Amino acid sequence: FKMANRTVKEARSIKGTNPQYLVEKIIRTRIYDCQYWKEKCFALSAELLVDEAMSLDHVGGVYSGNIKPTPFLCLILKMLQIQPNKDIVIEFIKNPDYKYVRILGAMYLRLIGSSVECYKYLEPLYNDYRKLKFKNRQGKLTLSHVDEFVDDLLRNDRVCDVILPRLQKRHILEETEQIEPRVSALDEDLEGSEDEEEEEEEEEDEKEEEMNKEEEENMEDTILDTSVNEDTNTPVSVNLKTDDLSTFDEDDDIVVVEDDDDMNFLCECFPSFT
Repeated sequence: FKMANRTVKEARSIKGTNPQYLVEKIIRTRIYDCQYWKEKCFALSAELLVDEAMSLDHVGGVYSGNIKPTPFLCLILKMLQIQPNKDIVIEFIKNPDYKYVRILGAMYLRLIGSSVECYKYLEPLYNDYRKLKFKNRQGKLTLSHVDEFVDDLLRNDRVCDVILPRLQKRHILEETEQIEPRVSALDEDLEGSEDEEEEEEEEEDEKEEEMNKEEEENMEDTILDTSVNEDTNTPVSVNLKTDDLSTFDEDDDIVVVEDDDDMNFLCECFPSFT
């Protein structure tokens, strides 16, 4: 069994050390002694690893008082031992059908990948909101999500009882132009909603402008009608011999006078009339 636990000769060192040493010795020893490692992980190749990954139904580190490792943690150590091709790991991460296969690949890449690779391949998983079963230290299953697990990988120093290698800060990589600024799906939704609000505001402003123009036109028409009514004097035909002159307004009304007698009569009645 000691031979079966050795790292393959072709494996390259990770962070200047044996890849399996990324898992603490006490936990590594518990994994070597557990039944799952002896039955399922013995002589496991990269091709057969896929089948075991597809059979996972929860994630976690160690649990119980005597430190029992989960199958997820055993497969992580197995991947560190056999060091599968990075293309296989990336296919694990891009697998849309099996969420635990995706999480397994993400955890392994976080351990052996560079900071640029981690941000490049793990950040798209923020858009995966599927549920996960997580086994805590007490051995109880709790609810988590893929995006939460990925966020822990990128932000925390320890995940599933494994100390993660130091990750370069994202803003430093952006300043050195090694990666592009991250644009989340939420930002796109917010930008879309802001654009819709701006369009609605523009439509409302246009409607208000049209209404104001209509009101101004109506006011101008009203003013013109009023001025016409005020300035226009309608001639009044008055018969001086038969009509009642008590309603006659010498300042506003216009009288049509037919002869000189009527004119004299009108002057006698209204001395100010000329």
